Amino acid sequence: MKIIHTDKAPAAVGPYSQAVEVGGMVYTSGQIAINPEQGKIISEDISGQAEQCCKNIGAVLNEAGLTFENVVKTTCFLADIADFKIFNSVYEKYFVSKPARSCVAVKDLPANALCEIEVIAAK
Repeated sequence: MKIIHTDKAPAAVGPYSQAVEVGGMVYTSGQIAINPEQGKIISEDISGQAEQCCKNIGAVLNEAGLTFENVVKTTCFLADIADFKIFNSVYEKYFVSKPARSCVAVKDLPANALCEIEVIAAK
């Protein structure tokens, strides 16, 4: 198992890694909209937060030598399912290959984030 880490995405704030690679697959931890340069969530709306989540995922994928085209599955968490349409409008700009996806509403997310994305990608 290989640990993946980049300073271009938020550091893990607990006992976990940004991603791990095993058997030619990369599994990312969920990324919320923390701006890695500022260490906090900057945007207060779903569009801006979804954009930052995707940028964070992109940075982790890049560190693993991958792109969004390598993603085979995503799991998306929304603090409010009413944000689904706006979230999708950002998501579809990044995940153009249309990987398999689950998207669910949850009660709360860390740091009062509005969304979180995790992915599985193939080398």
